[in-house]
Amino acid sequence: MSKGLEFSKKTKERLQAIVAKYPEKGAALLPTLWLAQREFSAITPEVEEYVAGLLGLSLVRVHEALSFYTMYTPQPLGKYHIQLCTNISCSLLGAEELLAYLKKRLNIEAGETTPDKKFTLSTVECLGYCGTAPVMRLNETFYENLTENGIDQILRKLP
Repeated sequence: MSKGLEFSKKTKERLQAIVAKYPEKGAALLPTLWLAQREFSAITPEVEEYVAGLLGLSLVRVHEALSFYTMYTPQPLGKYHIQLCTNISCSLLGAEELLAYLKKRLNIEAGETTPDKKFTLSTVECLGYCGTAPVMRLNETFYENLTENGIDQILRKLP
């Protein structure tokens, strides 16, 4: 297990409750990664090793999950993580233009975080809202039928 890393008492309790729901500890990998990302701000190689040790999994199995799912990040995110869908439905309805708009408005590229650590901008392959494209996810909230004006309204409401 990775030395120096340890969940807080509260997170350890949450982990125990999650693991108890599964027939085997390893099945709790994805929710455990969520806990780890919240606790440590990113899933670094050290965090991968820590999670593998907690669940009795190989490091390869943990890394496979991380390389497949886009919701886990190896770098700390800004306070607000903007994920813009660039799949075919969103692209056909203006996602590329919205991405250019967000990059200009935030003065960062996709995959970057603003210097004040307020925003991280990411592109994702699909958010599952093809019928109401274009779509973005801001932390845990989804915004559909996006326009530049809509983005401005959303960002203005943030503290």
